[in-house]
Amino acid sequence: MGQPLFATTHWSVVLAAAQEETPEAAAALERLCSTYWYPLYAYIRRQGYGIADAQDLTQGFFTHILSRRFLQRANREKGKFRSFIVGSLKFFLADEWAKLQAQKRGGGRTMVFLDAHTAEERYRLEPVELMDAEKLFERRWATALLDRVLERLEEEFSKAGRTPVFDQLRVFLLGEKGSATYAGIAAASQMTEGAVKVAVHRLRQRYRELFREEVGHTVEEPSEINDEMRHLFAVLTA
Repeated sequence: MGQPLFATTHWSVVLAAAQEETPEAAAALERLCSTYWYPLYAYIRRQGYGIADAQDLTQGFFTHILSRRFLQRANREKGKFRSFIVGSLKFFLADEWAKLQAQKRGGGRTMVFLDAHTAEERYRLEPVELMDAEKLFERRWATALLDRVLERLEEEFSKAGRTPVFDQLRVFLLGEKGSATYAGIAAASQMTEGAVKVAVHRLRQRYRELFREEVGHTVEEPSEINDEMRHLFAVLTA
């Protein structure tokens, strides 16, 4: 990834807000939070908090990290957004729980999108085997990132008027092709089998590019991208 692209990534924009909170930094941080809210919710639930309390704490944590106080601390500590956010969440849970109990639910807070119903439905599908909160957080962080990549890829195909092509080829991207074959898709889409293979190759290539770009949004320096990618792949395959 070139430096001009990396200079505009979300976490680097947040870290650039050294002494003064900027609209760009606030927007970048809010976007990161909107992408990764579910891993935070899952972490809190796995710590043993009930549904309502987990919703309150997740929303309260959003309010905290969207404040200037958080931006200043982020600038001092830096590092990967994933590592910083879970460390900050641990501190928040220890420090803010008593205060949160005295507040009216949702009152006086900066609200960030939190689909409470979807959050709990997803949490109920989490594996029942023992998995500590931090491992669950990292697994859901990685899957949230991949979901974001898939969403961006689908948007690109949609803007190009090629949604049907994406719908047919995505099975090869996700490793869930089942009975789908190049020949079968070629026949259904009036393409040659060779053309389908080329399209799948390009789809996978673009997927990797977007994955690298999304990882770049969550680290401070371009040199950290490869290590973070290896870590996330290890988390997903563990």
